[in-house]
Amino acid sequence: MINQRGKAVWNGDIKGSGVISTQSGTVEAPYSVGTRFEGQKGTNPEELIGAAHAGCYTMFLTSMLTKAGYQTEQINTESKVTLDTSGDVPKVVKIHITTEGKVSGISADEFQKQAENAKENCPISVLLSAVPEMTLEAKLS
Repeated sequence: MINQRGKAVWNGDIKGSGVISTQSGTVEAPYSVGTRFEGQKGTNPEELIGAAHAGCYTMFLTSMLTKAGYQTEQINTESKVTLDTSGDVPKVVKIHITTEGKVSGISADEFQKQAENAKENCPISVLLSAVPEMTLEAKLS
């Protein structure tokens, strides 16, 4: 089993601010109501979820393609996390994955099949399965 940790420290009331960090120390970023809901500079949980999801998805897809015998030059993925703030409490309502691959010897249909499989089975996609909608746009470059 592998255990990885993230940490958050918040100072003050809801108008305060905090720092989100990772176990490795690679990420240590400020966050606040402004960075989460108002587009101010800093990070937020949804952005970090998107980055983690894109990273996991890309590694998983690359692994599947490699195991299937394809030569992967590059996979470029974005995971867009949509937070709906219109109700009583904010909710993540959608995740949209956009991925583009440079892969030798694969058809567009086979790449789409592999990309869908990665969407369903990468560990972070599985973790995020409670999100009502997860969509995928996959193409070869």
